[in-house]
Amino acid sequence: MTGFLQGSATAMITPFTSDEINFESFGRMLEYQIENGTDALIILGTTGEPATMTDEEKDALMRFAVERAKGRVKLIFGTGANNTQKAVAATRHAETLGADGVLAVTPYYNKCTQNGLVEYYRAICEATSLPVICYNVPGRTGVNILPATMARIAQIPNIAGIKEASGNMQQVLATARLIRGKCDLYSGEDALNLPILCAGGTAVISVVSNLAPAQVKALVQSVFAGDLAQANAQNDALLPLIDACFCEVNPIPAKAAMELLGFAAGAPRAPLTAIEPEHLAALRRTMQEFGLEVKA
Repeated sequence: MTGFLQGSATAMITPFTSDEINFESFGRMLEYQIENGTDALIILGTTGEPATMTDEEKDALMRFAVERAKGRVKLIFGTGANNTQKAVAATRHAETLGADGVLAVTPYYNKCTQNGLVEYYRAICEATSLPVICYNVPGRTGVNILPATMARIAQIPNIAGIKEASGNMQQVLATARLIRGKCDLYSGEDALNLPILCAGGTAVISVVSNLAPAQVKALVQSVFAGDLAQANAQNDALLPLIDACFCEVNPIPAKAAMELLGFAAGAPRAPLTAIEPEHLAALRRTMQEFGLEVKA
């Protein structure tokens, strides 16, 4: 299927207190995204730290997002797992709660074959009527959706597209060629948002848009309008901020950046640690140079 996701989507962080989700802060973050024109919110993606959350916390976060934002912005919940049965159950649950779509990361650690990937996504899609986005991030999972495999997966009726975070533009272009007209291509790597959009990507799923949602949306709009000179200028401005947001493993810098903007993001959960002081100083400086209002 095509046309499910267009524009800018934010891979939302999950704000924590010392021992629980900070729902007040999360509500403020939802409003910040909606006010700045973000088209979709990805809840419980990698940036949201679901690997360190209980099933009860995930359920509560999804319910909160639906209550606060359903109908105002597209809500996409992360439901992938390294256990197909668990991914299927999570996907069914997301649908009952009111998700508009789901994001399913490849099965990590088990390192299934390419045939295994096809069957994994087939099982998820057969369990739901929702659009399903494949998430390819081999640097985290150890599994890579090869272009020929994605062409097979794209034949499954409710596959909406692939979030590409392989970092390999040659592979991205090969995938784009094979899935064009069958399902959509989304950028899952901020540093490659511009080239992936220019290759026919219909959306970006962005980490840096946690802190700069309006600017990321503007970049997407410039590409869609065919104004590549403006898009290049916007991308040039964003690149230092993107670099700063990935100076340590995601979402450590993104959570620190949101704290600097005055949102109570809290520290990431172990085994992730607080940002290193020198990286925090560089992040603050880059945000100020970009024009963001640093409050902390």
